[in-house]
Amino acid sequence: MTTVGTTPPALDADALLRDPGIRIVVCCGSGGVGKTTTAAALGVRAAEHGRKVVVLTIDPARRLAQSMGIDQLDNVPRRVGGIGGDGELHAMMLDMKRTFDETVEAHADAERARAILENPFYQSLSAGFAGTQEYMAMEKLGQLRARDEWDLIIVDTPPSRSALDFLDAPKRLGSFLDGTFIRMLMAPAKIGGRAGMKFLNVGMSMMTGTLGKLLGGQFLRDVQTFVAAMDTMFGGFRTRADATYKLLQAPGTAFLVVATPERDALREAAYFVERLAAEKMPLAGLVLNRTHASEASRLSAEQALAAAENLEAARIVDQTAGKTGLRDPSVTPSPETAGSAPSAPPGSPAGPADPQDRSRADEAREGSASHPHDDARERQDTTDTKKRTDAPEQAGAPGTAGPTDGPHDERPLAVEDLTVGLLRLHAERMQLVAREATTRDRFTALHPEVAVTAVAALPGDVHDLDGLRAVGERLAEGAGSGAA
Repeated sequence: MTTVGTTPPALDADALLRDPGIRIVVCCGSGGVGKTTTAAALGVRAAEHGRKVVVLTIDPARRLAQSMGIDQLDNVPRRVGGIGGDGELHAMMLDMKRTFDETVEAHADAERARAILENPFYQSLSAGFAGTQEYMAMEKLGQLRARDEWDLIIVDTPPSRSALDFLDAPKRLGSFLDGTFIRMLMAPAKIGGRAGMKFLNVGMSMMTGTLGKLLGGQFLRDVQTFVAAMDTMFGGFRTRADATYKLLQAPGTAFLVVATPERDALREAAYFVERLAAEKMPLAGLVLNRTHASEASRLSAEQALAAAENLEAARIVDQTAGKTGLRDPSVTPSPETAGSAPSAPPGSPAGPADPQDRSRADEAREGSASHPHDDARERQDTTDTKKRTDAPEQAGAPGTAGPTDGPHDERPLAVEDLTVGLLRLHAERMQLVAREATTRDRFTALHPEVAVTAVAALPGDVHDLDGLRAVGERLAEGAGSGAA
């Protein structure tokens, strides 16, 4: 039975980034959980803490360049502007083929390197052969670490389980180089002549089948030339890959598993945690990304729904004023007419009912008769006032029946309607918070040793350095909040 409510240890992101002993941070996790944003935010925060940082992304997405204000990322680290403090931030994106070319050029003489780079089989291999990207990521990481130019390297890995494929690259490379396939390809160069090509053709037909039939002898000769040229470099590949693998196991490396508080993402996170433990890789903790909370958590989802239903039920039963309903606006007295005397019935003489008022009215009429110019001026003022009063109606002003107005309900939104909507929104938020807490607690029950930091969801996407800073702040503030 799963224990719910286990409190995980807190992951202190700032302490991790400030630690001079930490030289490599690797962010891994399934797709769509925010690894690229997390890696970039960590880089910005570490640089503004005074460290010299380079962020290496293997994900082909361009979000990292956009958020850092760089036109594009390539295989060369580029400095990011706008970083405060004494630190520096550089960013780059792995160019698999260029990294392979650089490796060949660095470990072969000029003539042999040119023969390899121009070889058609090498060009196909370096452009997209299965596993090449992961191995080249290992090569690039080793190159960056060997230069000792940066005191912190942050690696953003590819999505899904392939994020850990680079852990297998040295083993796969060793098996490949020591396997039957390579020995078979190298044999013709050592045997030579027709016997060698015959042996090669037999081996390749056994290994590649239809591929050998389609591409024929030219393809086989390209492979043979490639293997012969690379023969002296194979040992160096294996040595460097093994050294990088050991570097990932060293105390100066920290792995961060990134996930969202969803079942599938945390299932993948559990896989990463278990795999890292099996490979004896140092796990720093789990970044639980895009979490939700509520400052009105004292009102539960059940209470909010019950209150909403009570309000709705009351409105159905009683629509009278003073209860939960509103009066019909057509019969509600306006503030101007409230408390005034009732209007005269049809057919009754109009005018003031009080004798003193009638006397004042007669005096006014007499005065206007003795001043014809004033009377004309008054009529003109009355006409102008009416024009100004009628103008909003003709323009279709709000609340009037102008020519541009269509039929609509002018009754104002009831306070109770708004309250019911807010209560239901709050209930949905609290249900989401409870669901995330349950999913998180299942993970922490299975892996209580894993430190957690929860990163609250931002209201929008991250597009610039300020957004990355906001994520970094939430990374630091979220230490231990996964248990909240």
